[in-house]
Amino acid sequence: MRTTKDSGISWLGEYPSGWELKKIKYCLQERVEKNNPIRTTEILSLTAKQGVIPYDQKEGGGNKPKEDVSAYRLAYPGDIVMNSMNILSGSVGLSQYFGCVSPVYYMLRPWKAAEDVRYYNYIFQTTMFQRSLFGLGNGILIKESGNGKLNTIRMRIPMDKFGGLFIPVAPIDEQKRIADFLDAKCAEIDALTADIQTQIDTLEQYKRSVITETVTKGLNPDAEMKDSGIEWVGEIPVHWPVHPVYSYYGERKNKNRLGKEDNLLSLSYGRVIRKDINTNDGLLPESFNTYNIVEAGDIIIRPTDLQNDKRSLRTGLVKEHGIITSAYIDLCPLKQVDSRYFHFLLHAYDVMKVFYNMGNGVRQGLNYSEFSRLMVFEPPYEEQVAMADYLETKVTEVDAIIEQKKEQMAVLDAYKRSLIFEYVTGKKEVI
Repeated sequence: MRTTKDSGISWLGEYPSGWELKKIKYCLQERVEKNNPIRTTEILSLTAKQGVIPYDQKEGGGNKPKEDVSAYRLAYPGDIVMNSMNILSGSVGLSQYFGCVSPVYYMLRPWKAAEDVRYYNYIFQTTMFQRSLFGLGNGILIKESGNGKLNTIRMRIPMDKFGGLFIPVAPIDEQKRIADFLDAKCAEIDALTADIQTQIDTLEQYKRSVITETVTKGLNPDAEMKDSGIEWVGEIPVHWPVHPVYSYYGERKNKNRLGKEDNLLSLSYGRVIRKDINTNDGLLPESFNTYNIVEAGDIIIRPTDLQNDKRSLRTGLVKEHGIITSAYIDLCPLKQVDSRYFHFLLHAYDVMKVFYNMGNGVRQGLNYSEFSRLMVFEPPYEEQVAMADYLETKVTEVDAIIEQKKEQMAVLDAYKRSLIFEYVTGKKEVI
């Protein structure tokens, strides 16, 4: 068993006696090469989940930035790319591409060509190292929602501070052994994670299919059908009338003018949830006087950025009295309806991307007048209740399985991070 010595660095602890402790700036040099004159229009993106990829491969899609790429920096294969404003949340990756990136990104490569850049990239991937950066940043920009690992704050970390940090440096031959070992192990873990993610995607698709089939066809397989006249719906039971949304829902515009209401609600991934009105988590206004007071049974629609945002869910069912931003459309029932059913119906429209063809203006947004002309249908109230009950049970069952799968992924992620930390710090040795 090899001997170790104390590093004097809290996140690192002990490291092998045969290794060095060096400042990052003496291990890696920064590449500062502007794309001027323009050498490439291939914009690269960096995410904690996907690493360094071409922008058009980024999950969730979206339009490429419209800035002048001559102001961007060049990134080469073998460069460690890191977002100076998001290092704490793991936005660090090894590029396999030649392209350009935003000026807020740093590109690093070893001073010595013989050193293994993969080894240094793995050091920067460790949660313990990322946490050690807390407090180095200048100018807090946004406090984001916690992801279960780090309560992340986005802030710019200057290169002079980053370069002055000490890291463990293994001998060159051992760097390669560690990187080879971790490449193989991480590939195995990533394959397992990808398989579980595929299972989750299949379950999500099944859930969407069940919801869409139920809200448009009903629970009686023998029901006589008719053409709904709605392209994305097709046939519906013959006894369901078709009318615009405004036949069933008006717009509630009840401002919190006196500021007395403090049950703050938020639309998050298709659910209306409570949010701490006193939290610093996220961007909150100084006053909630302009927020709308909402009631149980209301349906919330997020009507902005219809063309650019194709991932997040835009509908939510309110289950309690509270307040929510007036940027949303608040639909309130005008007659006896089961809002659970109509929420499931609008959710089906949402995942079919029906809303994306309705927006206008720079932000591709909708107002109530425009949204309320959307054609929907009205099963008898008893059928609405029966379908809503059925779907709540079914969705709960599927979501429970999905949650188990996500827990499995979390365990694999924690194991991967632990494995990386143990080997790049010399706690374990590659034999």
